[in-house]
Amino acid sequence: MQKNLVIVESPAKAKTLEKFLGKDYKVMSSYGHIRDLKAKEMSVNLDDFSPEYEIPSDKESVVKSLRNEAKKADTVWLASDEDREGEAISWHLCQVLGMDPKAAKRIVFHEITKSAILQAIEKPRTIDMGLVNAQQARRVLDRIVGFKISPVLWKKLKPSLSAGRVQSVAVRLIVEREKEIENFKSESTYRVSAVFLADGQPVKASLAHGFRTEEEAEAFLASCKDKEFTITDIDKKPVKKSPAPPFTTSTLQQEAARKLGFTVSQTMMVAQHLYESGHITYMRTDSVNLSSLCLNTTKEEIVKLHGAKYSRPRQFHTSSKGAQEAHEAIRPTYISEQEISGNSQEKRLYDLIWKRTVACQMADAEAEKTTITISSDDVNFTATGEVITFDGFLRVYRESYDDDVQADEVEGLLPPVKKGEKLQMQEMVATQRFTQHPMRYTEASLVKKLEELGIGRPSTYAPTISTIQQRDYVEKGDKKGEERSYEVLKLSNGKIKKSVKKEVVGKEKGKLLPTDVGTVVNDFLIQAFPDIVDYNFTANVEKDFDEIADGKENWQQMMRDFYAKLEPMVDATLQEKNEHKVGERYLGEEPGTGKPVCVKIGRFGPMVQIGVADESEKPRFAQLNKGQSIATITLEEALELFKLPRTLGEYEGGEVTVGTGRFGPYVLHCKKYVSLPKDMDPLTITLEDAIKLIEERRKGEAAAHLKAFDEDPEMEVMNGRFGPYLKYKGTNYKLPKSIKEPTNLTYEECMAFVEKADKTPTETKPAARRGRKSAKA
Repeated sequence: MQKNLVIVESPAKAKTLEKFLGKDYKVMSSYGHIRDLKAKEMSVNLDDFSPEYEIPSDKESVVKSLRNEAKKADTVWLASDEDREGEAISWHLCQVLGMDPKAAKRIVFHEITKSAILQAIEKPRTIDMGLVNAQQARRVLDRIVGFKISPVLWKKLKPSLSAGRVQSVAVRLIVEREKEIENFKSESTYRVSAVFLADGQPVKASLAHGFRTEEEAEAFLASCKDKEFTITDIDKKPVKKSPAPPFTTSTLQQEAARKLGFTVSQTMMVAQHLYESGHITYMRTDSVNLSSLCLNTTKEEIVKLHGAKYSRPRQFHTSSKGAQEAHEAIRPTYISEQEISGNSQEKRLYDLIWKRTVACQMADAEAEKTTITISSDDVNFTATGEVITFDGFLRVYRESYDDDVQADEVEGLLPPVKKGEKLQMQEMVATQRFTQHPMRYTEASLVKKLEELGIGRPSTYAPTISTIQQRDYVEKGDKKGEERSYEVLKLSNGKIKKSVKKEVVGKEKGKLLPTDVGTVVNDFLIQAFPDIVDYNFTANVEKDFDEIADGKENWQQMMRDFYAKLEPMVDATLQEKNEHKVGERYLGEEPGTGKPVCVKIGRFGPMVQIGVADESEKPRFAQLNKGQSIATITLEEALELFKLPRTLGEYEGGEVTVGTGRFGPYVLHCKKYVSLPKDMDPLTITLEDAIKLIEERRKGEAAAHLKAFDEDPEMEVMNGRFGPYLKYKGTNYKLPKSIKEPTNLTYEECMAFVEKADKTPTETKPAARRGRKSAKA
């Protein structure tokens, strides 16, 4: 008999725990959720909103193993993660293993250390049904939204679309920001700066206000030609800069994006590895609290590394809306470990967490800020300078910002000057500046906005951002920017010179851009289901989940109230007759035929249509090219798309044509298709270019087919991106690494691999923790 069985979520966590627990403990992994709602059914009873769970086929072997080991153990310890998802996993384990949730031994720990684990075992608790019900409420509500609204999108727009409570709101933010940018009217202002000389040393100063027109700016410069400027005021004051709080999930995602260039999902994946390896505390949290142990050990480390004057212990308090789930910020498990072993990403993210944690317990940085007022009559210029007198926490860490400008950037020293001192004006410049449109969202700034609005929670930010990109509602892309001219007026030696300079504006990298599909779906949802994509509604739903978690609200009653509002909206939208398809835009008529030309979302994405469906002659269709948009394409650009297919010539006795289809532009030769690379234009590609593509495709296909068998033409040894494998009757089979020469395999050996693989159940992998919808990574 095994005395103790400990069940955790991931194999990596299990390995770390085994290091601390003795031979009396066996640690196993559930690989995320072991039960879930059925994938292709709503699986929610709409009478009482009770969920219908099943054990997915790929989890049956895991459950079987857990049942067998649980029967052998004297005590089963449920050690899934400490948030709502983790609590639900423990509850599902109780249901599947035949355990009473009221008597189950539930243990949680915020860090994977021996002391934390042993302490948890000494003080087990039972399953917290408030947390379980909050998770069930989220899962059921999101399932209802998806299964009720998605079919409406299929009917009104196109098949395979989907709606989601949080994802649709995230898309709305991105679409509305894009519309703000499209409607933005830039205004110019002439900003004036000057360089004065104080005992031969330059003092750079600026005018507080600008001028709307060139004439006003020029008149001002002209009025300053003969003015004498004097220092009328010198203000010196000490300023302090305080460190940022320790990391929460949201701030870690933002800072890792800005400093390390990580995507939000990449940050969470790396942080999960660090947590499961015992290097950092739990990575899904919106708390900035630090334990007393952390405060004490961090103080010791700071004193050791930098001296007592750099230490200033402080506790931070959480201010985000509806903060819940975990009770401590993300911090190193052992602050004395300044470096860890691991891959490059893990080392870099750990270094960021370590520095932020240490910095938040260090003394404020101190500086002296000097403001000099330089005046002549009623004209006042201001020069500012700042010098750090004590670096404090800046010795370790400086926070970055979304606009890539340091808010506390040091402005440098000013030369020594006295009040009443006269200065010589060396030059004065009026530069034309334009107001900038709002910045598009990055992954990090979108997370920040969602958190500000109280939408989503630490466990949902990364999967939400991944989902809206996977579903082609949003894409991450760059904007090239446009060249713009601006005017410069320069007063020097009593003369004003005018010049025109050029600059590139609007250049952006790695920004979230709405696709045509995302924009049309968003506009439709706002019209048909305004409450579902309302920011306040979505935030209030999160508050309801928090109330359920605290045992203050009944989750099934919440579902009833929600469904009573949703069902009438769905029915009304389905019954509504539309003269035009949602998102359709009329461009004009085709010259010669007079047939209407419109652009809309088709079965395979944005497309142009010439003609109408009820005519005897079928309409013609063309896919939009990359970079073209339903909102901006012109009639002329749309008609250009119908110049395809083009015949390029003959090759090996067969015609070579270029066209465009559901997967983009292609070359067609002897009934074989070759996709065009993104940098090739189907309207300008030559026959020679097409032949090169055909030959490259042939070489690639030849290299992929390693061996065929006369015994059975359906058996083949193939070479893929991950190495050699078997292909048999449409199914791929992995070959063991021990096979060094796959071309030497006999037909009998190949069949043996196939038969063995068919008998072996699919190996499951840990979930990528969206809400652990399934066990597949």
